[in-house]
Amino acid sequence: MEEKRFTIHGATISGIEAVSVEVEVDFSAGIPGMTIVGMPDTQILEARSRVRCALRAAGFEIPRNHVTVNLRPGDLRKTGTAFDLPIAVGILAASGQIPTTGLDECLFIGEVGLTGDLCPVHGEMAFAVLAAERDLTLAGPVDAHLCHTVGAEFATLLHLNDLREGVSGFVGRDRPVPGAGAESAQPALPLGPAVDFGDVIDQEQAKRAFVISAVGGHGLLMSGPPGAGKTMLARCFPTILPPLERAGRLEAALVHSVVGLEVTSILEGQRPFRAPHHSISTVGLVGGGRPVRPGEISLAHEGVLFLDELPEFATATLQALRQPMEDGAVRIVRAEGTFSFPARFQLVAAANPCPCGHLGDPGKRCTCSPERIANYQGRIGGPLMDRIDLTVDVSRPSSKAMVRGRQGASSAQMYDLVMAAREFRRERLARGAEVAHGRPLDALSFEDGALDYLERVAHRLLFGGRSLTKVAAIARTVADLEGHEQVRAGDVAEACAFRSKQNLGEVSEHAA
Repeated sequence: MEEKRFTIHGATISGIEAVSVEVEVDFSAGIPGMTIVGMPDTQILEARSRVRCALRAAGFEIPRNHVTVNLRPGDLRKTGTAFDLPIAVGILAASGQIPTTGLDECLFIGEVGLTGDLCPVHGEMAFAVLAAERDLTLAGPVDAHLCHTVGAEFATLLHLNDLREGVSGFVGRDRPVPGAGAESAQPALPLGPAVDFGDVIDQEQAKRAFVISAVGGHGLLMSGPPGAGKTMLARCFPTILPPLERAGRLEAALVHSVVGLEVTSILEGQRPFRAPHHSISTVGLVGGGRPVRPGEISLAHEGVLFLDELPEFATATLQALRQPMEDGAVRIVRAEGTFSFPARFQLVAAANPCPCGHLGDPGKRCTCSPERIANYQGRIGGPLMDRIDLTVDVSRPSSKAMVRGRQGASSAQMYDLVMAAREFRRERLARGAEVAHGRPLDALSFEDGALDYLERVAHRLLFGGRSLTKVAAIARTVADLEGHEQVRAGDVAEACAFRSKQNLGEVSEHAA
């Protein structure tokens, strides 16, 4: 053997980022075997058996020495199966079974099977970003088409199918380059959505709330009896949202890639839609665990987080949403460090008005006591409710409308309204109509009558500072939908009506 020691470039996932790790392989006298040091987890330690079987199956010799593998730096905890391939390549290079030319220009990632085949690992996009930053070729069982879809700032790639190809087929090759036109190609959206607002009958007020939410990025809570269509409305919501821009696609796809979820639709511009069950834990919702991984709110980044049966969620879990909703990110502090995950999502929630679900339902009588109703509604918590912008009642659709199949606004029609309002807002801001940096309570963006009306309603309904600011922001969104340069009293009235369903009667009375 010409070489007794060799170093291969590898990486591990920390949070949603890939961190560079040097895989050092050293041979020494002693009982044949393999020792892996450098704070490896159980998955990495199991690589000792996988690599030995893979090398034998690929036709290589198993060194009759003691092999020590050091994952440097030693104070960083390493996780995952991505170290299988760099360990195998390092053993073959150190034992002189393959040429070493070009190995230092590659970042190796991949899991090996017992037959020598290579398997993909979680976090391919994060590894591609790291390889690009270090000017290395990402070598392994990577999906070249997937990584090329997101543009030229990602690394050059070398797709490998099995161990023999990986250690002999690429040596001496020119560095591969992304496919032609990868940067300029525009992602193509699917031909049509699987769901459509046109299939939701007799819920035009709720659809109006969803249009306002889509224009202004406002959170929304639906309240109504079972079977009224709340879940279907929520699942239709992504069909009226604008496609993701490039930066948003990359961020959202990176989070999904780290946890091993499909990212093709996100890279094509579709916004993620996450609907966790109400039994989810706080760690599952906001992130954490060991190793630390993003939760549902980060998987909903740049998309929609739908919480059905909102009062059934654990109170502590719901309250954990408050800070991420304000900051657009979640910070998790653990002994091994601080992790930050993006969490800019639109919250859509649904709840029954009471435990039996029929409070206020004209068709069925509610059987719940006032105490049960108060306890049920109190599970959501005032601080979280204060951060939900729009609240809308979703009544049971009429039998006549359902039987006759009356059609309302479709997703295409609502999408046109959303895009027109967003374009109006863009032009308004470009003209400087929104002074003071676009603050929602800027007096110059309100007509005099609208400001007076807002002041009276805020005093009557005891709006706090956050509530008042949110009502002003919703009113500005309504004005953009109607094409109003300044917010009018009618825009404020609609915003107040959607702000709190309990106050609908008082708002209507005050408007009169």
